[in-house]
Amino acid sequence: MIRLKDIAARAGVSMMTVSKAMRDVKDVSPATRTRIRKLAAEMGYTPDSVAQGLRNRNTRLLGLVISAVTNPIFARVMMAIEEQAHELGYAILFAQSLNVVEREDEVVRHLLSRRVEGLFITPVYRMEPTAPVYEELRRRGTPTVLLGPRAPFCQGFVNVETDDTTASYLATQHLLELGHRRIAYLAGPAVVPSAQERIEGYRRALREASIEVDDRLIFNAGSTIEEGEKAALQLLNEAPGATAVQAVNDMVAIGAANVFLNQGLQIPRDLSMVGFGNILVAEHFRVPLTTIRQPKLRLGSAAMESMVRLMRGETPGSKRLPAEIIIRASTGRPPATA
Repeated sequence: MIRLKDIAARAGVSMMTVSKAMRDVKDVSPATRTRIRKLAAEMGYTPDSVAQGLRNRNTRLLGLVISAVTNPIFARVMMAIEEQAHELGYAILFAQSLNVVEREDEVVRHLLSRRVEGLFITPVYRMEPTAPVYEELRRRGTPTVLLGPRAPFCQGFVNVETDDTTASYLATQHLLELGHRRIAYLAGPAVVPSAQERIEGYRRALREASIEVDDRLIFNAGSTIEEGEKAALQLLNEAPGATAVQAVNDMVAIGAANVFLNQGLQIPRDLSMVGFGNILVAEHFRVPLTTIRQPKLRLGSAAMESMVRLMRGETPGSKRLPAEIIIRASTGRPPATA
């Protein structure tokens, strides 16, 4: 490993002069600074950022915790955060909670031990009103931005989120405008606030259309493709007479649509499908999926803007961004026999 004394020996100057040149201290002449920096680059010198952080209490590190890297909804959010962090001279330490409370505690504390200057967290939602690791973040005063809605255990933190209620309302309204009256809903986990907002948007659209909400049309579906498949089989077995299916997210919608297509149903001739999220595969599915486009890049940018303000000692407000419906081939008018 190349050290400062190696550069000093090659340049014919003292180690102190090299150190000052690398730190851009002004009492070293511009020509000397340029010569030493060029020589350091040629020799492959890499500063020890950990040691620098210990000296100046500024590690230039940010932590990012999401549920799972396999969840495609996070890719563009993470990209926006990383790009802006890079421009500001920060590196991102990444971790995943796998939606397990104990693992979330573990990875957050690990990131704190790495002296991160701020944390982005997609919370693992739970019913308890408090959570020790979030109480610890409050006590420490660690700048923290939540990527998603708040719940009782994580109140008081800045967050960025999509206006899920309005977005889901738009999806149901689209189906109503096509003429559907029996719209099934594949619901997400009850403990997740965004899932509850989405089903509330569905209910609100039905109420405004003077259609009574039929609980027989609502199925618990979780959040994965496999859970969407199970919910679709349950729907087919119970035969509630639905002409359209709205899902809590695109993965559930794709899992369900696969089952319907494999059972010989045609989408949208026999059954219309709507997802939520606009993940990449939604556009390229067997039947391109009508869905809600979440503003993922803008969510990431808004999260980074909030983080910068927190690190400056300011108090930014939470941000709730609008989404829009993207109409594709999976929705159409209900069958004439409905």
